[in-house]
Amino acid sequence: MTHLQTRRRVGPALAICASMIAGQALAQDDIIVAMQLEPPHLDPTSAAAGAIDSVLYSNVFEGLTRFMGDGSVVPGLAKTWDISEDGLTYTFHLQDGVTFHDGTVMDAADVKFTLDRARAEDSVNAQKALFAGITDVMVVDPLTVKVTLDKPNGSFLFNMAWGDAVIVAPDSIDDIKQKPVGTGAFKFVEWSAGDKIVIEKNPDYWGTPAILDKATFKFISDPTAAFAAVMAEDVDVFSGFPAPENLPQFEADPRFQVLVGSTEGETILSANNKQAPFDNVKVRQAVAHAIDRQAIIDGAMFGYGTPIGTHFAPHNPAYVDLTGNSAFDPEMSKKLLAEAGLADGFETTLHLPPPSYARRGGEIIAAQLAQVGIKAEIINVEWAQWLETVFRGKNFGLTIVSHTEPMDIGIYARPEYYFQYDNPAFQELMTTLTATTDPDQRTALLKEAQTTIANDYVNGYLFQLAALSVAKAGVQGLWTNAPTQATDLTAVSWDK
Repeated sequence: MTHLQTRRRVGPALAICASMIAGQALAQDDIIVAMQLEPPHLDPTSAAAGAIDSVLYSNVFEGLTRFMGDGSVVPGLAKTWDISEDGLTYTFHLQDGVTFHDGTVMDAADVKFTLDRARAEDSVNAQKALFAGITDVMVVDPLTVKVTLDKPNGSFLFNMAWGDAVIVAPDSIDDIKQKPVGTGAFKFVEWSAGDKIVIEKNPDYWGTPAILDKATFKFISDPTAAFAAVMAEDVDVFSGFPAPENLPQFEADPRFQVLVGSTEGETILSANNKQAPFDNVKVRQAVAHAIDRQAIIDGAMFGYGTPIGTHFAPHNPAYVDLTGNSAFDPEMSKKLLAEAGLADGFETTLHLPPPSYARRGGEIIAAQLAQVGIKAEIINVEWAQWLETVFRGKNFGLTIVSHTEPMDIGIYARPEYYFQYDNPAFQELMTTLTATTDPDQRTALLKEAQTTIANDYVNGYLFQLAALSVAKAGVQGLWTNAPTQATDLTAVSWDK
């Protein structure tokens, strides 16, 4: 009662105070975005870590083309382009008045530098294959660059939208891993390793300016800590929320909004196809039949995720449902192991990077494999270790990872890729696909490609990762779906 009386007596003062608070809310111009994984460094053109793009794609770095939230590819630093009749020459007309964050002008010479660097013999670009068909990059004038291909490529404009193809400043390369310099609507401010990355609005941005003045990316790897941070409102957004079991609680709380969408992330149990016994297709098939996908989706992801039977996104019109090809069948698995001379099973390693789908899913998969006699030693690794040991070193038996790159079935045509699948027929199929522009023919080739890798049981195909994010109710403009691994803040604002 006393409290109510006090409120009545100071009503006018409270009204003024509330008005001030409302004004502050209207003027809110910064945001704190949490995510589970911290980038190993800040150069998207020299690492396979999707966490780099999660922070920097579109925000700090831009390419000739770019992905939108609905998956479409639109002009980026190239405002228009002309394609020759034979499909071999792309003439890009660049946006005028673009500057890098260090104040230098971005022009055709920077595009040439970027593409030549990515396709060079000593290139460390994680997606070097995107640039393999380029035979020449010529500066026509400061705002025009001509790119020549060795054969027509129906995916070329799509490829140029990847984070691995963003345009970089030549003078920034020495420090790019710690101090990225791009052309985006935000510029890099600071990186406190193990804690946060801060970006701020670029006042000299060539395009539509960002609405926010500042954004801070916080890194919270532990799912329990992630829940606590969101619930306490210490963060405004948690992109890729790692504890799906908590989402119903947020959905029931008017302070929050839950975004559930699709990603390009094929979550797979990767097998080292060059290492015995996984060099035997019957063993890989046995592993596939030992896995109960739905149990993994329910147990690790609390029902969020779509089962897959090949390396392709179910929302893509060319998707083929091949889940029946590797249905859960432990008896079939044991039979195949016996046929491969491994009736008593075998031992292997299972490397698990930090994401919940891997750590939680790995425990379930290890138990499922044990039921058919496969003893998988779980080895928990941080991302830097995973990149070094598994991705680059190829020193593993099994691992779990979600491949979040868009339309990336072409990685199966690269024998040197970490799971080391070497099938000349598949490689020829991908070469044909690259040279094909007719949509119906491309669809037919993509369906054949999906079927080929499913029948070869290259990897254990688990589920398509769902895009799960939690945000405060007033945040608007976030992507619901994730057509590429990005937390695009260029159109994000607070509801007024």
